[in-house]
Parts: sequence; structure tokens; C-alpha cells
Amino acid sequence: MSGRVTLATTLAAAGLAAAAAQGGYRLLRRRPPGGDGTWTRTNHRGEPVTLLEGPAVAAGAALAAAATPGLPGRARAALLAAAAGAAAFGGYDDLAGSGDRRGFRGHLGALAHGELTTGAAKLGGIGATGLAASALLGGGPVDALLNAGLIAGGANLVNLFDLRPGRASKVTVAGAALLATAAPPAAPLAAVPAGAALALLGEDLGERAMLGDAGANALGALLGTAAAAGLGRPARIALLTGITGLTAASEVVSFTKVIERTPPLHWLDMLGRRPAGAAAPARPAPERAGRTPAENTGAGPSAAPTTGTT
Repeated sequence: MSGRVTLATTLAAAGLAAAAAQGGYRLLRRRPPGGDGTWTRTNHRGEPVTLLEGPAVAAGAALAAAATPGLPGRARAALLAAAAGAAAFGGYDDLAGSGDRRGFRGHLGALAHGELTTGAAKLGGIGATGLAASALLGGGPVDALLNAGLIAGGANLVNLFDLRPGRASKVTVAGAALLATAAPPAAPLAAVPAGAALALLGEDLGERAMLGDAGANALGALLGTAAAAGLGRPARIALLTGITGLTAASEVVSFTKVIERTPPLHWLDMLGRRPAGAAAPARPAPERAGRTPAENTGAGPSAAPTTGTT
């Protein structure tokens, strides 16, 4: 792509993803599948939030990948597969998971004792998603395995950051900006998750909604796909090494504690967020269509958020 075409396509991808994510979120809030209770969870403050941000972000990104003119055909197909697969398996863990097992060690340990957790099923499913999206990108066996690792590893890594309001979305936008700088032809691909994440960042920072595994896994898989399509092999190897190292570190180190102890990271993490101990703002009642008041007040599940479970 030429520089002018790349810029136009990048802006179109980001704009379409943002508009589709916002529209999808409004629609889902009016008519939540299964009712509000199905999607209600408790955040780190013990306050109720909706998981509907995740499906809206994933659907918005997928629509942008499908509709943005100028995207390469193989990359378009890979983005769609990555978004759909990661969102589906992440959503399964959101809705069916208990949160009792966390991290690779927890899920694989349970599997070794004959227990298939939703997190383990998600690990396998997102691994298969990475392989499928990588196959759509093409290339030899080495590149196929490397790209699959980037897509599945990216899905997991972004999810590990989704433990505080807006954090995973900020990581997504920062990652997309770095990727676009390192490999300008990949900018339109990276703009797809960035646009979707930015569209609902206000809802996330306002602690009215959260990405959940469906949204965070999808954003990470899309970033991984953009990296797989846009970077040369040495850069992809270096990136996958970094992703693997961070994922391994997450088993023994709290990302939240590291961020809180590092002033620049803490400042970025808190940017736009409600300070600790601040009272919750008044929450306007969401729009409803075709439901009685009694049907709109169900508290639903109050389990801890299912983000960061792998």
C-alpha cells in the first residue's frame, strides 16, 4: 500500500470499528440476550458492571475487518477468524466459568486431575483460533506456527491486563500505535482493534461496563493478527519471545502491583479512572425495549470478574 492509501484505510478501519462497536453496545444494552442478569458481574470495587462491552467490541472489530475497503484479502479473513474465535471462546468462559481456577498453572493442573475447566477449554479453543487465522494468512510451516503463537499469545496477554477499568483497552491502543510505527503497512490492521477499544473506553473507565474475556481476548487476537501480517520474521520472533516472557511472569508476578509501583505506568493506568475510595457516580437506567420493570431488575450472577483467567 502507498502511504496515502494506508492512511485512508487506517482511518476508515478505526472509524468503522468505533461506530460499529458503539452501535452494537447500544443495541445489546436495549435487548441483552438472556436478560441483564446474564451479563452482570461484580468489579474490583464490588460494584455491578455489564459484560456486554466485550461482545460489542468484538462484533464492531469484526464488522470493520469485513467492511473496510483496501484491506488485503488474506489479512481480512484472518482478522475475522481471530475476532470470532477469541470472542466465542472468551465469551464461553465469561458466562460459564466460575473463576475458581486461574492462570495456566491452575487450568492445566485441573486438567491433569481430570477436570476440564472453562479456562482450559478456552485455552484450547484460542489455540485453534490462532492456527486457523494463521493458516488464512498463508506462509510456510515456520511462519504458520510463529503467527499462530502471536495470535493466541496476544489474546491471552491482553486478557491478563483486564483487571482494572480501561487497562486492557489502553494496552490495545498503545500496542496498535507501536505496531503501526514499527510496520506502517500494518497500521490499517492494527486500527481495527484500536478503534473498537477506543469507542467504549469511556464506558470501561466509568465502571459501567467491562471487556471480559470475550472482549479482551478478541482485542489481543486482533493485535496478534496485525503483527503476524505486518512484521518480518525476526521482529515476530522477538515479539513472541516478549509475549511468552510476560505470560510466564504473570504466573508469579502481579501486573497490577508492578504498575502501581511504577509512577509513569501508574499515571497512565489511572488516567480517566475514578480514584480509589471515590463514590460511584449516579448510573442512568439503560434503555429497554419490550420488557417489564420486574424483568429489568434482576441482579443476575455476582461472581468475580472472569477476566485474566489464563
